[in-house]
Amino acid sequence: MRHILFAGAALMLPATAQAAEMSLATFLAKADALEAKGILAMGSPDIAVVKGEMQRVGKAYRADLAAQKLARKPAHSCPPEKIAMTSTEIMTEFRKVPNPARPRTTVRTAFYDLMKRRYPCR
Repeated sequence: MRHILFAGAALMLPATAQAAEMSLATFLAKADALEAKGILAMGSPDIAVVKGEMQRVGKAYRADLAAQKLARKPAHSCPPEKIAMTSTEIMTEFRKVPNPARPRTTVRTAFYDLMKRRYPCR
């Protein structure tokens, strides 16, 4: 089910306007509720919220990398051109953030930390 939710959606286009930052606790609660609904999740408005948040974070990440390159600053992380990461892998990494830290950790921060660990610059 998670693959349907946002597989590949996190890494699409450069960022445009920044939306309000969602906490990792809220994001995981919504994703868990959707998963519990199974196929019925397709009719839930939260599916667009979860998918949209991953798209927004992915766009911001790509835009930040492009801005760092343009400014000739060191890159935050060094992913390959095409990233093959499943939503299950992303959720597994997000769940590594300790429960007490999740309400004050944004999805963006958790994703950037994941990318830095997974694709460090050498």
